[in-house]
This record gives sequence, structure tokens and C-alpha cells, in this order.
Amino acid sequence: MNDSIGAEIGLPGYDPQGFYCEIFGGPRGAAPPSPAIQKRLRALDTRDLSSRAQAAADELYNLGITFTVYTEREAIDRILPFDVIPRLIGAQEWTRMEAGVKQRVTALNLFLHDIYHDQKIIKDGVVPEHLIVNNKNYRPQMKGVDLPHGTYVHVCGIDLVRGSDGNFRVLEDNARTPSGVSYVIENRHMMLRAFPDLARDIGLRDVDEYGARLHQAMHEVAPPDLSEPQVVLLSPGIYNSAYFEHIFLAREMGVPLVEGRDLEVENDRVFMRTTAGRAPVHAIYRRIDDDFLDPKTFRPDSMLGVPGLFEAYAKGNVTLANAVGTGVADDKAVYAYMPRVIDYYLDEEPIIENVETHICGEEEGLKFTLDNLEELVVKPVGESGGYGILIGPQASKEELAQFREKLKADPHNFISQPVISLSVCPTLVDGKIEPRHVDLRPFCITGADSWVLPGGLTRVAIKRGSLVVNSSQGGGSKDTWVLTE
Repeated sequence: MNDSIGAEIGLPGYDPQGFYCEIFGGPRGAAPPSPAIQKRLRALDTRDLSSRAQAAADELYNLGITFTVYTEREAIDRILPFDVIPRLIGAQEWTRMEAGVKQRVTALNLFLHDIYHDQKIIKDGVVPEHLIVNNKNYRPQMKGVDLPHGTYVHVCGIDLVRGSDGNFRVLEDNARTPSGVSYVIENRHMMLRAFPDLARDIGLRDVDEYGARLHQAMHEVAPPDLSEPQVVLLSPGIYNSAYFEHIFLAREMGVPLVEGRDLEVENDRVFMRTTAGRAPVHAIYRRIDDDFLDPKTFRPDSMLGVPGLFEAYAKGNVTLANAVGTGVADDKAVYAYMPRVIDYYLDEEPIIENVETHICGEEEGLKFTLDNLEELVVKPVGESGGYGILIGPQASKEELAQFREKLKADPHNFISQPVISLSVCPTLVDGKIEPRHVDLRPFCITGADSWVLPGGLTRVAIKRGSLVVNSSQGGGSKDTWVLTE
């Protein structure tokens, strides 16, 4: 470790190792967002920091802020590791990021409306037809279904990474059921309780209106001519990995949390069973995948959904958020075409660029990937949570050989990207402040128009040197501070 760097920035022992640092800037001299916070961090005693961090972790567990890793059945209640040193975003940088997220969500909604209606983008040769109609998340049942305001993606999480040049790029789009916003809000509450001295008088953007904004958007997309539409949150139940978040969001919106067994459909209208009898339901924020929503339309063996729900939805008697079939936009191969999608629908350049991406289903992309496998990150197009990824520089010869065969056998299932030198943030690990790699997931809510939660979920790779930030792979989270000036 280079102690001279730590001494130079006033945090002895801390060495960003040439990566862009989210608090102290980058090797190319990028301006840090807040000298005041830097000064306060330098004044913190690591023993006091560790003590308060442990108290924060204990409180998170006692509050039930947990998630489940399905591959570890014995660990039903696990807290998402929370690091107490925040990540900073300056006001000007946030303005640009917010515009970029809104632009991308606008294009995604236009794209989804098109592929389920006229398919002009396919006919004009911008996106290959096979990429859409052969996608496992494409739902032919959605053809011709018109949605209020043309909104398919009501809640979107756009994963961003910052490279060594200091610029943010889009890593992937999460348009089905993006999770993690509960941690954003709870992390903030925890920080304000545990570290009021760090946050005091710095001009910090608030995150508490998310629930109200989501509720407002659900009202805007509900069937028309309703003075007070009934909104509910549909959850698969207590054993879902994000069940804490379902409870949290229902409370934040002030709406009932229901499971499939609590709803029924009669004459193509949805009703909720209550202690006072049946009550009509007009808008459903669902956290159940398409396949399990309605056993009459999708998987007949589903015990989680509501028989007849899709027919009521297709006839416009209830709104589902996110819309059925939005998973096409989650696909990592479709992601590679997003710059062209934005240009096609909006006649604009992307405000936030994609990470360079090679589509292995195309001859040129496959050849490049096979020729440079040791230097690339290769991802299956339909997976999430960090599963099935090959990080070439960290892989053994045996792993590379096995993955090479997978690519040859099913090239359409993979994309490849260069290894990004992810930015780092000071992180408290075993009583020491060390750099750890981070990404960022801003959340955008869309009803009649779009609103972006200031900041988002900063995920942090707790393991030294790791680039994998997913909670299912051992990652944690930080509070994300967007500054007003």
C-alpha cells in the first residue's frame, strides 16, 4: 500500500491504487464533490467508526432489514452488509445523470410499446427480429395491448459504473422488478441516526418521497375516470428474497400488501378479500415474475398468481406495474442495441453511454470474444445477480476452456465486455479504511412522466479486489449522498 497517497489526501493508509475514488477524485485530477466531507472523514477516529458501524449493523438486523440467498437455505435472515462511509455525487454531475436515466427510460418505454404493436424498429432493421421474438421474456399475449401513457416500465433500475476516466456508463437495465430501493432509504435513515456529525449542514438531497412518488405514479396509470383508485402491492410471500422490501414499500405507499390468494377475478375485474368483504383493485405493483402471475395464461402450476388476472389486465380493468413482457428490455443482448434504440426513437445521442459490448450471437462478436477471452467479462444474457459470469483475467485455464465450449455451443446466450476499472470508495473493513469497488443503481419512477430518486443504491464489493457487487455474491451497500451545491 502506498502510504504517501493516503498522507497526501489526509487519510493515512488509504490508497485508491490508481482507481477513481468517489470521495477524493481520480488520478487524472477530477474535482472531488465535497471538501467539507473529506475534512470530516479525516477527523473520524477508526475505533469510534467501527463501534458505530457495529451498532448500525445490529439495528439493521433488529429492524428485519434482511434478504435471502436461495443457494444457502440455512441463511434465511441475512442483513445486506452496510458500510458507513457514504458515496458522494455532486449537484452538477447528478443533473446530467438524472437526465441520462430519464432519456433511457423514455426510450425503453417507446421500444416496448413498439415491439408489442407495429414492430417498426424490427422492420427498419435496427434490432434483429430473433432477438425479440425468441427472447424468453417476450410475451405474445401483450401484442396490441394499450397501456395508460404508454408506460411499460413504471419502476426502472439503471446500473451505472464509473471507469478510471471518471465517466459513468450504463452497465445494464433492470426493467422487470428492480429491487434495492428499500436499502437506499433505510441506509439514509441509519446514517442520519449514526453519523449526524458527518451529514450536518452539507446540502444533502432527500430520499424520503419515493413512496409518495410511486403511489402517485400508480394513480396516474390506473384505469381512467376513477376518483380514488385502489392500489395494492402483490408479493409472492414471506420466503421471497426481497420480502422485507415488499413490506417496506407497501408501508411507504400506504397500500395493502397482498398475496395471490388475497385477490380474485370476476367478470374481468379484480377484487381483494378483506375483513369487511370484497373491495375492487385498480392498480397492482407486482413483485411476481410474469410466469407466475396468472395460471390461466402462463404457468398453470403457479400457486402465487391470480387466475384470470391477465385477461382483466388486457381489457384495461386493472394496471400492472411493471407491465407484462418488460423483461425483453432486461436482456443483455438488447442492452447492446440501446444506443441505436435511443437514436431511433428520440433522435438523440445517449447522455450516458453503454459499456462497450460484443454480442456473441453475431459472428464478429463471437470471434472477438473467443480471441480475447482472457481479457473480457462474459455474461449470460438472461441471468441476473452476478450468476454465470466469467471474469477473464481472474479465471483459471480450466475455467476459460470450459467457458469457451459454452460460447461455441450457445453463442446467442452471451455477451462480452471489457473489464471496467470500477471506481472505489473508502470502506471500513476489519477496523481499517480501504478502497472497495462500487457501482450505482438509480431508480426511476414513471407514470405520466418520470422522476428519479436522488442518488440510488450504491453496491460495494466487500471482498478485496472483487468486482462483483451483487448481494447474492457477498456484496454490500452504502448510502449515496447527492449534494445540492
